[in-house]
Amino acid sequence: MHVGAVIAGFDPQSGGGHTFEQEILWALKDAAPSSAHHFTVLAPSASAESLKQVLSGSLDVAAVPQHTGRVGSMLFREIEAVRAHWRRPSDLDRVARAQKIDFIWFISAHQQRTDLPYMTVVWDLQHRATPWFPEMSADGVWDSRDASHRWFLQRATKIVTGTEIGRAQLTQFFQIPFENVLILPHPTPSYALNAAPGESASAVANLGMKKPFVLYPAQFWPHKNHANLLLAISDLKRRGQVIHLGLVGSDKGNRKFVADLAAREGISEQVHFLGFVSREDLVALYRDALALTYVSWCGPENLPPLEAFALGCPVIASQIPGANEQLGEAVLMCEPGDPKSISSAVEELLVDAALRARLIVAGHARARRFSPSDYVAGAIGFLDQFATIRRCWP
Repeated sequence: MHVGAVIAGFDPQSGGGHTFEQEILWALKDAAPSSAHHFTVLAPSASAESLKQVLSGSLDVAAVPQHTGRVGSMLFREIEAVRAHWRRPSDLDRVARAQKIDFIWFISAHQQRTDLPYMTVVWDLQHRATPWFPEMSADGVWDSRDASHRWFLQRATKIVTGTEIGRAQLTQFFQIPFENVLILPHPTPSYALNAAPGESASAVANLGMKKPFVLYPAQFWPHKNHANLLLAISDLKRRGQVIHLGLVGSDKGNRKFVADLAAREGISEQVHFLGFVSREDLVALYRDALALTYVSWCGPENLPPLEAFALGCPVIASQIPGANEQLGEAVLMCEPGDPKSISSAVEELLVDAALRARLIVAGHARARRFSPSDYVAGAIGFLDQFATIRRCWP
């Protein structure tokens, strides 16, 4: 088949979405020559030219106009308006037809309208699982997200998710047939698996961090649970343990709330707002941290624990549905709503060197369980199967 691999073109500061998309794209670049399919990357116009240079000789690239043909509020319009909208080919379909593409593969979690058969990925359905967070529900977000998910997921040929809990949620929330879901675990980024040894102490000091510190790379959304993590740092201080906290990520509206809470708890000097950092600095932070404290209410397909595993950083993670399936026995679990549960886990790693060493070894093994090349091989395996169906029409 001729497969159009659609990328969203996430900005580097968007975090895990950018990393995931880039990792899968580079793994596809390596795997494509030996597959039975021809791949063309369908990229936003803004990034298509640079990708053509990077991928020259390995993958074709075609530009797709941005911000058009998305699945969204059109689903709420009057029926005749909807039908009129559907009769107009989306920009994605116009480009795909010009390229004679047979099948669409949405590499990352974003939605565009297409009449072609397609495969997509779902990282979470948190607007259904945790609808009380404002970023999941306020200002019509819940309604728009649910409508677009319902059409896009029910229309999909195959949906990729990383865990059995993810498959169960797709069935529970959107009545997706069990057999329409392909489980491919979230891959550990190759940059973390293959990071060269380096001196981390000086890089970390240049960022203003003090030891011992825990690290939390997460954008400032309420669901990321910075508040209970700060209360855990405050609890440790009251018990004589001064632990610093490095916060990496862009502000999505909740940073001031977090900073104000740190001030009220008297721990502002321990909380370091690092913003967006380079990949080199992020590697250094992982390597020098006492632990990654990934206390998000949402998941379970979260990238930072996998990065931490690969870079020798012990992980404290929220006990949420699917977390054990993704992370196994390589983490200390905590209750995300209980600051004392979080602070106890941090203290365990602070005083128990043997436990910390055991988690590092287990994390290294877990990180190597599933790579970007494994993920792409699984996706191509499905494409091989579907090719027998796709040959049935022009």
